Amino acid sequence: MRKRTNSKITGTGSFAPPRILTNYDLEKMVETSDEWIIARTGIRERRIAEDGTGPSDLAFEASKIALKEAGVEPEQIDLILLGTVTPDYPLPSTACILQDKLKAKNAAVLDIVAACSGFIYGLSIASAFIAIGQYKNVLVIGVETLSKIVNWEDRNTCVLFGDGAGAAVVSATEEEGGILGTFLSGDGSLANLLHIPVGGAKAPLTNENIHLKQHYISMQGSEVFKSAVRAMEDAAEHIIQKVGLSSEQIDLLIPHQANIRIIEALAKRLKLPMDKVYVNIDRYGNTSAASVPIALDEARRKGLIKKGSNTVLVAFGAGFTWGSAVIRW
Repeated sequence: MRKRTNSKITGTGSFAPPRILTNYDLEKMVETSDEWIIARTGIRERRIAEDGTGPSDLAFEASKIALKEAGVEPEQIDLILLGTVTPDYPLPSTACILQDKLKAKNAAVLDIVAACSGFIYGLSIASAFIAIGQYKNVLVIGVETLSKIVNWEDRNTCVLFGDGAGAAVVSATEEEGGILGTFLSGDGSLANLLHIPVGGAKAPLTNENIHLKQHYISMQGSEVFKSAVRAMEDAAEHIIQKVGLSSEQIDLLIPHQANIRIIEALAKRLKLPMDKVYVNIDRYGNTSAASVPIALDEARRKGLIKKGSNTVLVAFGAGFTWGSAVIRW
């Protein structure tokens, strides 16, 4: 039997648009307040892409950083996996556009529509392809421009979301460690709790549904909150047990940055102190698929992830989708 090839992250990168939208800015736009937003979400500011800037532009900047750190040239990339729910266009895929920007002419290309879990879904697919020997270097990206699909008159959603991109190069290795395991799951029966009602083939855009603002994100917050905590706890516990670790052996948890209360509830259920949980939601808001890779890149650059340490990634998103991964550096 052929030996399974291990995979490891050899480089990471992240990028956020320069424009910052603070809670005080939002106070001038909708009926809300800085205190209300912080108390319920933990968010103080978020990044907003300018008009004419697409996800491929943000992904390009994050990818260049990741490739440089990995020491991998664009033509050495075998596969590009790009997680997003805000593509540049309905057709073609944003991964195709990014491939051209990078001049990664030898790469297969694929968009992943798993919302906030998109990056972890990408890591799982990358490690599987590497394990069977089909690819050696895979570029995995999570990128969103959620500001383009938010109703800026809906105070329950517009305060939550931001734009950004994170990327990682996943490479084959003969070394021990790397991506120890991944776990993916979902529940489509709850899809209507967090969705965009129109704009697809089943319910195309019309003047009427645009007037009713049905082409923006619709969310039932309290129900999503409860599902998110349960699903991320299940995903984290599942993968920790699967790879043979205990909570005490986890050096850092990097959760999807959706809401500080969700993150705190998750840490409590996993019996992890908050100093072992990476949080940057205060500066970026919820960036969906970009959330985990931005946090991962920041944590690495701050020296919070050291050689031999065990890091758990976990996310939950619209669909519903959820997933987790354990990485030994």
